Order: sequence, then C-alpha cells, then structure tokens
Amino acid sequence: MIDPQQFPFDAKRHPEARPAQRITFVAQDCDENTAFAALQGANRHGNEFIAQALEKGAPFVLTDQDVQRGLQVADATAALRQWARHQRDLHDQAVIGITGSAGKTTAKEYVRAAVDGVATPGNLNTLNAIACFLLEHAGQTPAPLVLEMGIDRIGEMQELVELTSPDYGVVTAVGEAHLEFLGTVENVAREKGGILQARKLGVVSQRCTAFYPGVPTYGMEHGTFQGRNLTFEPTQCHFQFLGDAITVPTTSQVVAEAAVLGLGLARELGLNLREAAERIRSVDVPGGRFRVHPGIVTVIDDTYNANPISMRASLENLKHYSGRKVAVLGDMLELGQNAAEYHRGIGLHAQQNADLVFSVGQFAEQLSAHPHSDMAALIQTLKNEVRAGDVVLFKASRGIRLEQAVQAVREVFGV
Repeated sequence: MIDPQQFPFDAKRHPEARPAQRITFVAQDCDENTAFAALQGANRHGNEFIAQALEKGAPFVLTDQDVQRGLQVADATAALRQWARHQRDLHDQAVIGITGSAGKTTAKEYVRAAVDGVATPGNLNTLNAIACFLLEHAGQTPAPLVLEMGIDRIGEMQELVELTSPDYGVVTAVGEAHLEFLGTVENVAREKGGILQARKLGVVSQRCTAFYPGVPTYGMEHGTFQGRNLTFEPTQCHFQFLGDAITVPTTSQVVAEAAVLGLGLARELGLNLREAAERIRSVDVPGGRFRVHPGIVTVIDDTYNANPISMRASLENLKHYSGRKVAVLGDMLELGQNAAEYHRGIGLHAQQNADLVFSVGQFAEQLSAHPHSDMAALIQTLKNEVRAGDVVLFKASRGIRLEQAVQAVREVFGV
C-alpha cells in the first residue's frame, strides 16, 4: 500500500488521507484505491483536477495545496520522485531498465516473462509514470521489476537512472528517433547509453556494438547472451540457447533477439531456464508491434510506431515469408530537418525488400512510387490491388493512424 501517513519526508498530512493501492497523475483514472498526484503538466496544473479526483474517491492527493485528504508538500513532482526513489531502495529484487530507439516494449515484455517479473504497463515509460509504478510495486511486490524507459531530451536518461537505480540496464537499438529534440544519432547513443551505469550489468543489442564498443551484447550467433541456429516457420521461430531448444511465437528476428535477452537475464538471476522458456512461449506483445494475422492474405500490423531503424528491421523481416510482399508505409515523425532524406532512404530500402510499395502522408512521395495523399485513397487502392497469397506489411508512426488501413484489409479478406 502507498500510505500517505508514512511519507518519509516533510509534509502536512490531512488526518483523512488514507493508504492507496496505486497512484496516478490522471484525475479521471482515480478511484477508491487510486490516489492522485497533482503535478504540473505541459499546459495545465494537476491542482485544477483535485476536486475531480476527490469526487472519484481518491484515498489521498499529493499536492502543494492544503486540501481534503491531502498530502501537502512544497513541490508535488519532486516529492513523487523522491518518494519513489525511497521505495526503490527498499526493493530487494532485481530492477531491470530497458531503453532504445526501437523495440523497448517488445523487449520489456519478453524480459518480464523470462524473469517472472512485473513490468511497467503499456508504453508508460516517462519519469512520472515510472515513479508511480515504483510507488505501487517497489519494496512491496516480491518480484523483479522491469522498467521501460523512454527519452526525448538531453539529460532525461540521467534523471531516470537516478530515479530507478537499475541493477541491469539494456539498450535495444540506436537510430534516428526523436531527432527533433535530441539532434543527432550520436546524441541518441550517448543519452540512452546512460542506462549502462546499471549496478550489476549493462548490455546492448549486437546492432548497437558500433556505439558501445566493449559492452556486453545479446543477439544471434555472437554475444554475451546468444541464440544459435535461428529458423523460422509461418507463425513462430526456433533457436538454441545454451543447448536448450527455444520456440517463440514470432517471425521477427528482432523479437527473437528480445527472447534471447530475456533468457540471458533469467540466467543472470539464477532462474530455471526451461521454466523461463515456457513463460516466453505465451508472451503477447501489445497490438501494432509486428503482430501477424495469417489467412488468405497475411497481414503484418506494425503500426504502433516507426523510425528508420525499426522500418528497416520490419522490411527485412519480409524475407521470412513466401508470396508477393507488399509494404504499406506512412510517415515517421519527429525526425527533424533531415526528415525527407530519411524517408527517401527508407523508400529505397523498401524497394529492395518488397515487391510492391504503397505510401501515405506528407513524405509519401519519398517512400514509394505509389504515394497517396490521404487514408481513404490508400484504402481504396489496397482493396483493388491486394490479392490472395500476399504478405502485407503496414508500418508508420502512431500519429499516421495506419491501423485504419490494416482494419480495412482484414475486413475485406476476413483475416
């Protein structure tokens, strides 16, 4: 429980403030078990929503105001993080931090399964979201904690490391992501590399070795944690890990490498590898992350997000499928002033890996020879052009809403 009466620092505690199971900074998510942290947002202050949180039954409110059921502090954001760090220091199980330009959520889910841990939900990977997670679980849940950590500004990873003090730190990928804020790929590598300050072990994907020479790695055939003899079937893959046969429900090599990472960390923690492998078999990665829908047409939904590194990986995975390969691509966001050049490069890569490429968005002309200005036009083209036996990959940044085209094609072919 998160007990405001046991807050370990200076504060004014309202006598009616009572323990909560969870804490959130979104007032509409409050209930009789979920407290409210009234934080300063980008546009509005959480203090504006205190009444709403109390009406929903929030057990207490962390705020700089003197209110009913309040835990009054000088700065609610600073207090939330300070409290979370205090709880983290009480946690006697492993804390694993995962970051990267692509594949963070997938890696998190496979590591969580392999180490039988508890992970940050969804893509809630910011400082304040992680602080709320730590207050709920650190020192209270007797299991490893697996934290997805996202950054989009200089210095943010250092703040995350100071908050979470991970025992194990992982970088899944380094590439052209959030360049609008981070500037260069070199900045991305340096900032994300801060997680390698982990107490016990820092490890990076083999795809990152150029940025982190000498750092332990994970991947296929080589590395500190390595899978061997990777083979693919229509809906799963197989590889060997330390002599054990492993099956993973994916046709993506990047996902298979995430499974290797999970197994490697399970071994580090002294866990039974066969049990870890069995847990991995049932991983269900959140929607839009290389989710394969087999049928008359094989639809690959990879629409959750995109940047050049994840685009290239998804396109290269088409080689594992038979049939005509169709790529449906949309804009990659937050790439800064060189966005057109990055899209043009992906367009060339798509030509090399797909038989037919369609595109939509501001940079549609850079992505393919079949550009579309809007989603309705793209959907109509796909209804006319896609045929039985095709393998159709959909990939774009979340803001493009390419899942609309995914749904349309699935409805047409009953996939």
